[in-house]
Amino acid sequence: MRQRYSFHVDWAGHSVTVNVRSGWITETELLVDGKECAFHRVHGHGSYPLTLSGQLPEDPPQPLAVTLDRTGRADHPLACVLAVAGGEQPMPEHTAR
Repeated sequence: MRQRYSFHVDWAGHSVTVNVRSGWITETELLVDGKECAFHRVHGHGSYPLTLSGQLPEDPPQPLAVTLDRTGRADHPLACVLAVAGGEQPMPEHTAR
C-alpha cells in the first residue's frame, strides 16, 4: 500500500513543500513556490536521513536544504526540517492531497 506524507512551511514570503510517496518505489519532491526544484526516487521505502537541496528565487538566489528522517513513531513516521539562512525550522506535516 502506498503511503503519502506532505510537509509545508511559509518562509520569508516563499512556500516550501516536501511531498513523499512511498511504496515499492519512494518518490520525494521539494517544491519552492509551487515549482519542483529537487526530486529523489528509490526502490523500496527509502533510506533516511535524506537531504534535498534547492534555492529560494531571490536576487541573489538563497540556498536551502530539507532533511527527512525517521521518527520511530507509528503515528508520524517521518519528520522534516528546513535549513536556510544559517538556521533550521521544523516543517509541520500536512495531509497529502
